[in-house]
Amino acid sequence: MNETPETTAAAWLDAETAGTGIEALLTDDFTGIGPLGFVLSRADWLERHSSGALTYTALRFEDQEIREHGDHAVLVAKQTGSGSYRSHPVPEALRATVVLRREPDGWRVAHVHTSFMAGTPGAPPIPGGPR
Repeated sequence: MNETPETTAAAWLDAETAGTGIEALLTDDFTGIGPLGFVLSRADWLERHSSGALTYTALRFEDQEIREHGDHAVLVAKQTGSGSYRSHPVPEALRATVVLRREPDGWRVAHVHTSFMAGTPGAPPIPGGPR
């Protein structure tokens, strides 16, 4: 199925953008943490797409670095994209850490953690910065 962490990460971004096929790329015990610290189970993550609440028109990784550690890999990248959540624009840039796990049928996404990048559109203002 997914032969490398890189191909799995690319397939996952494509599935997130399309809003379909995501479930096949996530581990059964997947968790996601959003830029405001909220935690989503696998079911919660998938429901955002199936309900139509979350849609992307573009999504990609920049400055991607992947390090493999046995049956796990950690991807760190700048995630850029456009879309909306319940008719509100999603942040244009986030820092993303993605943990992938090798399973019998290939690599899958086990965990995603995103955070705002100070000074980018959609992020809170820089503390102590200009108002």
